[in-house]
Amino acid sequence: MDRKTISIAGVELEVFDSGGPKGSTPILYLHAGRGFLPDAPYVGKLASGHRLIAPSHPGFGRSSLPDWLDSVDDIAHLYLELIERLELARIGFVGCSIGGWIAAEVATKTTASLDKLVLVAPVGVKLGPPDRLDIPDIFAMPQERLHGLLHHDPEAMRVDPAQMSDEELRIMVRNREALALIGWEPYMHNPKLRHRLHRVRIPTLFLRGASDGLVSEEYLAGYARLLPNARTQTIAAAGHLPQLEQPEIFASTVLSFLEA
Repeated sequence: MDRKTISIAGVELEVFDSGGPKGSTPILYLHAGRGFLPDAPYVGKLASGHRLIAPSHPGFGRSSLPDWLDSVDDIAHLYLELIERLELARIGFVGCSIGGWIAAEVATKTTASLDKLVLVAPVGVKLGPPDRLDIPDIFAMPQERLHGLLHHDPEAMRVDPAQMSDEELRIMVRNREALALIGWEPYMHNPKLRHRLHRVRIPTLFLRGASDGLVSEEYLAGYARLLPNARTQTIAAAGHLPQLEQPEIFASTVLSFLEA
């Protein structure tokens, strides 16, 4: 994928773009908290028949983070301008985890350029009682426990930091810092979002890995019920990141929905 930098509202936004094939519906992909991995197997599968566009959220990857930006809502407005800047008339919109929250915020503002919406283990709404977290506090638990909640097969998905370059380590820590900034308070949700989702009438698919320890089946179903034209689907043998644990099934599920 081609990597470029687009300046929007003072943000130097890192954008990966596969280019063609022409005539197909472009896919705008919003990554999870781990950041966008252009070499991941699912990327090539999504890009095989579509133009795939994947920005790094502000503060993630190599995107800058200005002082004024401190919320998911800020990022949503930024991506509305990115859609205009790239002259994307109709797109398939895919968001994973924190990217799903951002995608949902974008869709409540306008669906004029959105054809269909796929939300993969999204966060962003408060569904349970005030005294209980809907999403486990990822910042207050040991990394080993978090790793187990994220993956169906934790050992297979383990990454050795000693094998990472200094730049990869820098980006990993930077991603986590940016995730804390936008998801800390209120924790992993916008209190107003659930009251706006009825505006999103385009076809929407909610996806979840069957072994996801962060986004529960109950939470996903409750989230989907807030949209008038949504359905849910589960990917077996996958956790919070089905795109990494089951890339072929993930890509085929997303493409089948977008192309139907």
